[in-house]
Amino acid sequence: MIHIYCGNGKGKTTAALGLAVRMAGAGGRVHICQFMKGSETSELTSLKRLGIRVRRLSKDHGFSRNMTDDVKKAVRAEHDAMLDECLGDECDLLILDEIFSAVNNGLADKDKALQVMHLVSHFTDIVLTGRDPADEFLSDADYITDMNCVRHPYQRGICARKGIEY
Repeated sequence: MIHIYCGNGKGKTTAALGLAVRMAGAGGRVHICQFMKGSETSELTSLKRLGIRVRRLSKDHGFSRNMTDDVKKAVRAEHDAMLDECLGDECDLLILDEIFSAVNNGLADKDKALQVMHLVSHFTDIVLTGRDPADEFLSDADYITDMNCVRHPYQRGICARKGIEY
């Protein structure tokens, strides 16, 4: 099955990680590819303890709007290599976290991401997260959850908090 967690609200990655924990608890093999992410985040420790494989950028490159053309080219190469690796994954759940951000910013190949989605979903569940998924992703999804922000502490100037947002 194909699961999509999208929208402007908080909780897309959190929902995907919750499903990862559930699958690992059921004895399933879980692989996570985190696109656009290279800094240390609190979930990495727990996921490692559960035996969940996580792939992400080799380092934090910051927001795409601040990347130079050379950095964008390097990030695109890393992301596309991660997608290539996904084609050979043998797991019960594959999560492509923030794939839509990577695709929408030209930092991952859209056709390759669609190929992974379609090929992998024949033998495992796949979760794709991020804002503004293209119609090509939505048309074949079995689950689509749109998370909308009603209120968020950022709106009051409260910064991201360890253990909650990262």
